[in-house]
Amino acid sequence: MHRLLSCITARLERRFLLRERQTTILTETRAGFSTFIVMAYIIFVNPAILGNISDPSGAILPSSSVLSVTCLTAGFLTILMGVISNYPFALAPGMGLNALVAFYLVGHLKLTWVEAMTMVLIEGSIIMVLVLTQLRQAMMKAIPLSLKKAIGVGVGLFLALIGFVNGGLVSPGDSMILSLGGITEMGVLVFLFGFFLTIWLIIQRIKGALLFSILLTTLLAVVMNNFFGGDHAFGSAARLPSRFLSFPQGLVGPEAIFGRCDLSFLPKLGILSSVLAIFSIMLSDFFDTMGTIVGLGEKGSFLDRKGNLPKIGRVLLVDSLGAAIGGLANSSSNTTYIESSTGITEGGRTGLTSVVAGILFLLAMFFSPIAEIIPKEATAPSLVLVGFFDD
Repeated sequence: MHRLLSCITARLERRFLLRERQTTILTETRAGFSTFIVMAYIIFVNPAILGNISDPSGAILPSSSVLSVTCLTAGFLTILMGVISNYPFALAPGMGLNALVAFYLVGHLKLTWVEAMTMVLIEGSIIMVLVLTQLRQAMMKAIPLSLKKAIGVGVGLFLALIGFVNGGLVSPGDSMILSLGGITEMGVLVFLFGFFLTIWLIIQRIKGALLFSILLTTLLAVVMNNFFGGDHAFGSAARLPSRFLSFPQGLVGPEAIFGRCDLSFLPKLGILSSVLAIFSIMLSDFFDTMGTIVGLGEKGSFLDRKGNLPKIGRVLLVDSLGAAIGGLANSSSNTTYIESSTGITEGGRTGLTSVVAGILFLLAMFFSPIAEIIPKEATAPSLVLVGFFDD
């Protein structure tokens, strides 16, 4: 047994260059857990965004299925990032990108979920071609810095607005575009509790602040729903399930959402409108990733003297693959997360950190019943504050 452990340790050290980067297996494991904890909120937020809107056909992506494909794609791609690039970067469905799919492609353009996710698949494939031909790096150098920042600000504001709407604090008005929601309504009170709780946790620098806020706010919603709301204040949410573990949903069988594609949006929108829609998503994905990678590279002192990340092509390749796989899995475009900086702060310096975080995402697939408990008011504060961070 001791010989086996020694053999595994030696292989990990050689594969991930642990000694060269002055780190250890224990440090990388701790960093991987830290990265997962601060990113785990997406497990609950992504189903809240994608699972609450019905497309023109009346179809809704089941929250349990969205949770499963979210964990599957995040886990697989994060492990792949660690193995291929040997950087402690983690991926998951992008905040802002999932909102663009839900509210722009499905809500505004009136596409079905499968058509919208097919657009994401095409967008990711295009970015992958740009990476392989080195055009993505060249295009980034040609874009003014002010424009890159402006795109991030716009997406952040959009995400924050969605959070306020989901929280009930803002609602569509008759004579105005937006109006103030009912401050005394139970859902709004829960949202306000979660909002200030999240701010306090962030100020206290609690790791996993967004995740802990979602869980504590959900607990409050369950209590209020059962004792004061007549068990209907939050719809089908805020109710304790009969079980907390289940087999991953939406991956196989007649109700699977993984692997479904549909090009019917081409005759529905027309070639020009379809191209513009795909280009809009690609722009957001394109610049968000580059800013994140440079920021993480600087955080971990990975950049060279010219401010470039060595072997950035490998990182961009996995990231572009994440967009394509996200569309194929109907989980929305997966992108590199700035929250990976938490693992870097904990000492993560190699891809082993990503492998650990990826394994934890895969294990989370078996907790889909938990997602059905969480009301949108509990995830709304995270949307607002993540949008603020993007600004």
